[in-house]
Amino acid sequence: MFRKTSVILGAGLLFLSFCNPAFAQPTAEEIARLGKDLTPLGAERAGNAEGTIPAWDGGITQPPAGYKKGDHHPDPYADDQILFTINAANLAQYADKLTAGHKALLETYPSFFMNVYPTRRSAAVPERIYDATRRIAATARLVNNGDGVTGAVNGIPFPIPKSGVEVIWNHLLRYRGDAAERRIAQAAVTRGGGYTLVQLQEEYLLLYSQEGMTEEALENKILLFKQEVTAPARLAGEILLVHETLDQVKEPRSAWVYNPGQRRVRRAPNVAYDNPGTASDGIRTNDQFDMFNGAPDRYNWQLVGKKEIYVPYNSYKLHSNRLKYTDILTPLHINPEHLRYELHRVWVVEATLKDGARHLYKRRTFYVDEDSWQILAVDIYDNRDQLWRVSEGHVINYYEVPTLWTTLEVHTDLQSGRYLAVGLNNESTMYNFDVRPSIADFSPAALRRGGTR
Repeated sequence: MFRKTSVILGAGLLFLSFCNPAFAQPTAEEIARLGKDLTPLGAERAGNAEGTIPAWDGGITQPPAGYKKGDHHPDPYADDQILFTINAANLAQYADKLTAGHKALLETYPSFFMNVYPTRRSAAVPERIYDATRRIAATARLVNNGDGVTGAVNGIPFPIPKSGVEVIWNHLLRYRGDAAERRIAQAAVTRGGGYTLVQLQEEYLLLYSQEGMTEEALENKILLFKQEVTAPARLAGEILLVHETLDQVKEPRSAWVYNPGQRRVRRAPNVAYDNPGTASDGIRTNDQFDMFNGAPDRYNWQLVGKKEIYVPYNSYKLHSNRLKYTDILTPLHINPEHLRYELHRVWVVEATLKDGARHLYKRRTFYVDEDSWQILAVDIYDNRDQLWRVSEGHVINYYEVPTLWTTLEVHTDLQSGRYLAVGLNNESTMYNFDVRPSIADFSPAALRRGGTR
């Protein structure tokens, strides 16, 4: 557990307060707990008092028997039975362990429900990431008022967080492999259930996580990302290229777009913040991709504490190639029959728009998995302070790596009755984590050469 002087336990929520949270460093005593009573990434190793959250035993580090790379991932928990179902009629019984967003989904849509399964702490990463986390815990620090990080590479920079922005940086710098290639679909579903599938091909080079990487060799870049629209025909051929930076004030994100109609590569400074995401019909902002990405500079980040919450987790059933997209995409919300929720401890971070800053979202509440630092859910409020949108990250352990990452993101607009599903891959080939692209593959010149009408 955390030091008694730092934590007040009340109503199931751990509130933390620090005299100078933005720049407080963990003590040697705290760092020594990593890999002992804390997991190597900083979670509480022990289960909860009620026994409804088990102890972390290392997660899934090996694929199950019969799995072959390139397969959709078989469910290691396929024999688990539903413990109970939360719906509009009984949500009051579970309200203390529900996000505001999930309460709103249950209240707004009588057809929505949450099947709760046994908690499985499956999150794991390679041993070298654990080693790096221990190594940088004493050196990582925020710079430029939290808008950048220094003294860190490979590992989680703030495994013992003292501020909300540190938790967000842990999400931004979490391990997702060294590189990945994926072919996914995206659907902006109307209130009546109609949609047009947008097919995307994406490539990632995660520089921050590369084995042997140094902070100097990063040259302030943490990842390179390329996204091409392959269908429908009216959008096909548009390519987005992004270079993401570690110190967002020293050097903001760089982005370029190839336009097949003009056959030109142009700078794209608007690929950031609250500008609309690719082919999202305005349901998702750029900084909602991957649950949150980009510069944190427009918000104040309050670390509320840690809480036990029902969150999407181990979503292998939703991930299955036995499902068709039509099985998943239903009016108002995705089909809850295929969803799995579990009770997990999450860090709760409240983001409020800074005075003078502009954004569509006045306030956002993030629920961040203690075991992986993956954002699992977000409550999003408009400028009237009304709950507007709800985001969910349905995750699995990609155990051939291993890493915990989303298999599907869902962004639901409560006011319009629409939602955006990002990452559909049931009818596609599986992610390839064995690709080894070069930095040159992510240059504007390569973008120009690769562009076709």
